[in-house]
Amino acid sequence: MTTAFLILAGLVLLFLCGDLLVRNAVAVAYRLRISPLVIGLTVVALGTSAPELVVSIEALLAGTSDIAVANVVGSNIANILLILGFAALMRPLETPAGGMSRDAGMLVLASVVFGAAATGGAVVAWEGAAMLALLAAYLIYAYWNETRGAGGSASLYVREAEESREDDRPLWRGLLYLAGSITGLIVGGDLLVIGAVDLARAAGLSERVIGLTLVAAGTSLPELATCAAAALRRHGDVAIGTVIGSNIFNILLIVGIASIGGHLTVADAFIRQDLWVMLASVLVLLPFLIRRRPLGRLPGGAFLAAYAAYVGAQFLLP
Repeated sequence: MTTAFLILAGLVLLFLCGDLLVRNAVAVAYRLRISPLVIGLTVVALGTSAPELVVSIEALLAGTSDIAVANVVGSNIANILLILGFAALMRPLETPAGGMSRDAGMLVLASVVFGAAATGGAVVAWEGAAMLALLAAYLIYAYWNETRGAGGSASLYVREAEESREDDRPLWRGLLYLAGSITGLIVGGDLLVIGAVDLARAAGLSERVIGLTLVAAGTSLPELATCAAAALRRHGDVAIGTVIGSNIFNILLIVGIASIGGHLTVADAFIRQDLWVMLASVLVLLPFLIRRRPLGRLPGGAFLAAYAAYVGAQFLLP
């Protein structure tokens, strides 16, 4: 199979199966009588991060840690600058009425923790375990906070669950589709990693550059579909909430799992450039979340321009 076919097939499978996984995971959770609050907090965020998780694990198994790291960093950058920028151009995105100070703070903390761990050149097993523990503590606290009515985001999480809900299909059918979507994600991730490595070698590009651009954008396709649909339905808060949750899971869950078996090597170029861009993308979004201001078309266009400049720099700068 040619490199182009491998990449295209991998992207198509990741997009279709990523969306299928989210919707059927939510459907199964409803059938199991899990509360919409828990579904919005965990199932939706985990489902939209599933392509990144699969691709990162596939990359590590293939011995290409640069693609695994680039996938997480690049996806988090793309989720904010590309996806929220695109969605805001479609329709200005209203921020959640209850605010997202807690979740925004968690995203900043997760980004800083990842950056601090990466500066040593690798994220080692105990650091990965600490990230997983931090994620668990955050989810427990967020659930406790929302059930007491103190968080102000409970209705947002419920809407996230409803946004991704399929019809009330039987449990067995939901489980069957869920198993099929997971299988498709694994196959798609494998094809994309193989194609990305082949493309990097053929084009004389580093695996880091391919991971930050092609692979990262590809694994963010489910978030793009979810956010675009939410924007069209005037559910801008759902689009923003989806990105925030996905980015938190991308760092704490994926980096945590990827490093738990030993260590996740982080190249110098990530430390010098890309981790700073990832943190900067969080910081430019922060004022909209804290001040509860809509993300309009003008900042949305600026986000897209910044992302285009970042991607262009990957191919032009050494």
